[in-house]
Amino acid sequence: MHKHLHRWHYKIYRFKRLLPKRLKKVKRASRHPYAVPFITFTILIMLTIIGFFVLRANSSHQPQPYVVIIKHDGITQVVPSIEPTVGALLDKLNIKLHQGDLVQPALDAKINQDKFRINIYRALPVEIDYNGQKTFTYSAAKTPRSIAQQAGINLYPEDLVTSSLSNNFTDGGPIGKVVYIKPSVPIHLILYGVPIVTRSHSNTVAEMLQEKHIVLRPGDSVQPSLNTPIVANQNIFILHAGEVVSTTTQTIPEPVQYVNDPSLTVGTSAIDQTGSPGQLLITYFVNSKTGAKTQIQAVEVETPVPEIIAKGTAPVPQSSSLANWLLTLRDCESGGNYSEDTGNGFYGAYQFLPGSWNRIAALYGYNNLIGVLPSQATPAEQDMMIVLNTNSSAAGLASQNPGCYYKTGISAFPPSN
Repeated sequence: MHKHLHRWHYKIYRFKRLLPKRLKKVKRASRHPYAVPFITFTILIMLTIIGFFVLRANSSHQPQPYVVIIKHDGITQVVPSIEPTVGALLDKLNIKLHQGDLVQPALDAKINQDKFRINIYRALPVEIDYNGQKTFTYSAAKTPRSIAQQAGINLYPEDLVTSSLSNNFTDGGPIGKVVYIKPSVPIHLILYGVPIVTRSHSNTVAEMLQEKHIVLRPGDSVQPSLNTPIVANQNIFILHAGEVVSTTTQTIPEPVQYVNDPSLTVGTSAIDQTGSPGQLLITYFVNSKTGAKTQIQAVEVETPVPEIIAKGTAPVPQSSSLANWLLTLRDCESGGNYSEDTGNGFYGAYQFLPGSWNRIAALYGYNNLIGVLPSQATPAEQDMMIVLNTNSSAAGLASQNPGCYYKTGISAFPPSN
């Protein structure tokens, strides 16, 4: 302990003795004609370096601006935007929506690529004929069922909904539609002793059997007769003497229909009609001796309503920086071959792994692309998926396609124009 104290005392003593000499050296150096410019230059260099890194750090957190194309009221508006969603941008631009107007993609859709398209469809006059009772409304919905639902009409899956154009409006406005609704009625179907509550829009018992896909077998009988008109809460019996019947129910998944929409950007989608699942009642004859079951009928107790999804097909402009970015990347990855399949586990123009492809498709709701080999997808779909995949990564191409990123020197993220 004493040795350590002695050593520190000696260092302090030496510093005090040398301090005056060092101060003299500093004073002499400060009187040098280049001293002040050198110090000033050094300080400026340090401040510049610090400022560069501060600005770079701040700019890295700025959202990426995208060019957005908005079609509304007969005009096309092209604006740069950093707003995250369609709704936020419309609010920023003070574009008002009125009752019955339709926006595609939806207001909560994310603006995540350049040349992003937003379509605003203004509501047109619509006449709704509900079993002969007529009402009027305004709607821009795409399908008759969506128009009726937007007007607040409670529809059953079995209701028959159709439409036609009309030019009978006398207000001088644009031609609208007439939506015809033939409502279904509840019926009590007793199928081989099993009661079923369902609905039908058919006119007669025979039409109801066809609507429900019920096929009469030899020995079956129907009460009332086949030509009897259908009325609400009617009892209809289908009988087969001397048989034991069991039943089971099964959900019918809602069918999904995709339609191409050239007015929407590739990579975006919009729901034209909301769907709902149905229910199937399956009946069996049971052998009283062996217990074996024989299926006899499969009746749609509730009809599924298809979901209709519009998929954007507007291509990336070939003169844009994004198109050049995509071209450079796919030339490096596959020589530009969208059908590339070399057997190494990577597919398509951008050499996707199927697992990565399926993950991105599921993340952004492109269920129709899940399970599809990237090399079998269309060029527009592959372009869309690489943009989505790159933007979903914090490091962009530096982590997703590092080889071609460093080889070509292109930007880590898709350009904004």
